[in-house]
Amino acid sequence: MTLNWDGLDISILGPACVAGLVVLSTHVPLGKQVLSRGIIFIDLAIAQIAGLGVILAQYLGVDEHGLGVQVAAAAAALGGAGLLAWTDRRWPEYQEPLIGTLFALAATGGLLLLADNPQGGEHLKDLLVGQILWVSYSQLIPAAVLSAALLAFMWLRGGKLAGLLFYALFALAITASVQLVGVYLVFASLIVPALATAGMRGRSRLLAAYAIGALGYVAGLTLSAVLDMPSGAMIVWTLAGCALLAQVIPAVRRSHPAHPGEKAVFDAAS
Repeated sequence: MTLNWDGLDISILGPACVAGLVVLSTHVPLGKQVLSRGIIFIDLAIAQIAGLGVILAQYLGVDEHGLGVQVAAAAAALGGAGLLAWTDRRWPEYQEPLIGTLFALAATGGLLLLADNPQGGEHLKDLLVGQILWVSYSQLIPAAVLSAALLAFMWLRGGKLAGLLFYALFALAITASVQLVGVYLVFASLIVPALATAGMRGRSRLLAAYAIGALGYVAGLTLSAVLDMPSGAMIVWTLAGCALLAQVIPAVRRSHPAHPGEKAVFDAAS
């Protein structure tokens, strides 16, 4: 295999790295909440619903780079979040299978809308694995502003999110990220750092999860550029690799009993 050292172009990798950090900024603390709530696949479902909103907007002729697509994605994600908040109150014991069903409906709905599109396969690939190498700094400004606002809100709430509030905030965070990095990276960014640091408590867990996520993105982007491989798929693998490597650190791998404050995003160190 020929190594493409010319691919290490900071003008391309720079915005992509920043995009990864923007996504991680909200997904690391939210991933911790998702893990503690036991609704692991909610991110896949909401991301797929946001993607369905994008596909529907394009199907209706909305400019794929315009504000209308962003509004459609946010509206779809918030609608899905509202539905899941309602089912969580109505049938909490069946929430996980309901989330899976909603994911399947959104995924197949997108396939049906793209059935007559000659570029449907490419659109679907972009939705799943993203186009992180093609983002620009100007594209990141709205996502960065929204992420900062969501983080500030979580901090002001002390991490206490419940019911519709949690689902709505989660939906907005997913909407900002799915069009930047794709469905698969949204899932990996939420779950892998949180899972890798599940044996930790307090702020040290949050910092370790951020470090694992950042290293995973940098390593994935670097390898994808040098090896000329798909960036989104490579980052998923390097995130998993960094999570495994982190287990050699005793502070990361040690196990603790469940703590009643685990659902807080910014919980105080024990």
